[in-house]
Amino acid sequence: MITSTDFKDYRLLDSGDREKLESWAEIILRRPDPMAIWPKQFPDLWNKCDAVYYRSSQGGGHWEFNRTLPKQWNVKYKDLVFKVSPTDFKHTGLFPEQASNWDFITKKVKEGVKAGREVRILNLFAYTGAATMAASAAGAAEVVHVDAAKGMVQWAKENMQLSGLQDHKIRFIVDDCLKFVRREQKRGRKYDGILMDPPSYGRGPNNELFRFEDQINVLIEETLKLLSDDPLFYFISSYTTGYSCEVMKNVMNSHLAAAGFRGKADSQELGIPIENSDFCLPCGIVTRYDPRSL
Repeated sequence: MITSTDFKDYRLLDSGDREKLESWAEIILRRPDPMAIWPKQFPDLWNKCDAVYYRSSQGGGHWEFNRTLPKQWNVKYKDLVFKVSPTDFKHTGLFPEQASNWDFITKKVKEGVKAGREVRILNLFAYTGAATMAASAAGAAEVVHVDAAKGMVQWAKENMQLSGLQDHKIRFIVDDCLKFVRREQKRGRKYDGILMDPPSYGRGPNNELFRFEDQINVLIEETLKLLSDDPLFYFISSYTTGYSCEVMKNVMNSHLAAAGFRGKADSQELGIPIENSDFCLPCGIVTRYDPRSL
């Protein structure tokens, strides 16, 4: 399992009974988490939260606040700054388990820049742009950020400003990711690194339907056509239940071989260590192709 212990503004205080207790810059949130089916380890901590998210039996849910909180606040990860905010759909605008991916991107982009390359990165299903900011801050000549949700792209622009990257070349695009990829093929564009975090289910800006199990194969096949001849990396994060590391590794390696790329991808769980515990909360899968590690 891949974890990060460098996120000082975020701490996982406990998890269990299908919930997690988190500190976001000292604001404590209690949220559902279906993976945490074990008993809580530190029950005395749970009554000290500032806000609780309750699911509704009709779908969705709502927050209940134990004290007045700001509508939004900032957290810092190394030199990056991100806005967080409790949303109506449980999320905060940031997935802290992705910190290890931000570090991976930073390392690979810096390697490319050190070698004298003008590194170009494509981030698909890019959400609020933490990975976009990591790539740009590391020295990428251009980062293309694509998401179907206009609100999430606006949030990413705010993160760009917070991280002081407004003078960097970041292209923000509201579009269906697969349609954008196919247009990029026609334009003959190539990228040195491609990353994506496709949803289990979603709709594009023109109501295009996306289901992970139906489209992951065509998505990989088409995005590999945009990868440069000497790529730095290619990876997919996934949170879709029922698809293990082995499944994702097999899927990606099948397409890498068919496209003529040397070597193989590896797949591991992402996780967050629980503070003062030897437990770790699993939070999805990352499948990485890193040709320079071969």
